[in-house]
Amino acid sequence: MARECFGFEAGRLSSRRGGRSRGRRDAADLPGRRGGESLTSDDILVRIRQGLEAAAGVFANFLPGSVQADFKEGHGPVTEADREANRALRAALLRDGEGWLSEESVDDPSRLQKEGVWIVDPLDGTREFIAGIPEWCVSIAWVERGRAVAGGVCNPATQETVLGSLATGVTYNGQRVGTSRRATLRGAVVLASRSEVNRGEWRRFEGSEMLVRPVGSVAYKLALVAAGRAEATWTLCGKHEWDVAAGVALVEAAGGFVVTPDGTSPVFNRNSTRLAGLIAGGSALREAIGQLLAIPAPVADSGSEERH
Repeated sequence: MARECFGFEAGRLSSRRGGRSRGRRDAADLPGRRGGESLTSDDILVRIRQGLEAAAGVFANFLPGSVQADFKEGHGPVTEADREANRALRAALLRDGEGWLSEESVDDPSRLQKEGVWIVDPLDGTREFIAGIPEWCVSIAWVERGRAVAGGVCNPATQETVLGSLATGVTYNGQRVGTSRRATLRGAVVLASRSEVNRGEWRRFEGSEMLVRPVGSVAYKLALVAAGRAEATWTLCGKHEWDVAAGVALVEAAGGFVVTPDGTSPVFNRNSTRLAGLIAGGSALREAIGQLLAIPAPVADSGSEERH
């Protein structure tokens, strides 16, 4: 894994984003608790970067397209790469007093009592990884009081890393980025689930003015939207928190919007880890996408107490 994939220098993250500004939170508003000491956004991002590097090191030992897979009952495929990456992420990220939620770990309900929780997917897009399609990634989110406030997504196959927080903004391979400013769906690149397209669930958009592009991992799709490489992505199918938490943090930190199909903001670290779906894009497209998908108008956030 080339180190330049990780364009982040510890202690050098600016608390201001170039270009558009949004209601950011100061670094002091991203506290975890470690022996009574507050964690700054830089602390969190350093740890996310270390986690991404550790997981990328695991995947360097596997050849996508030539990996054996097992199938979890009621779930998709899982490989030894998933399991090894999960162990590497837990070792790199988790500290005393913090919660943990991962697709590849047995859920520990004590996370519901934690103020800060890591929500990770060691390998989002396992089917693509098995098939040798370079649309898979490692996804790491730091969640506080129900909100995803920092995240990192790394696609080792394409050498892309998107990293950021609400306090610092977002970088793509070390370069400051933001969501697209396009205000019309005409010509907009919209990333669709490859599986949903294959099932015919995007047929309704055939012949539209949008450019629909099928992509595998949902975390990777959200990261590309955050980096301005596409205008929007959505799925009206259920997703787990670990699929989307990092991408949600990145899109919001990059100036975009994210809502669930009922028009509310996603809340994380809940007892049920399933979300009904997700719609994300540049803020200027929020109204157009809402009309297209019949998404209710934005409502006030209901608060983190819903997570339990």
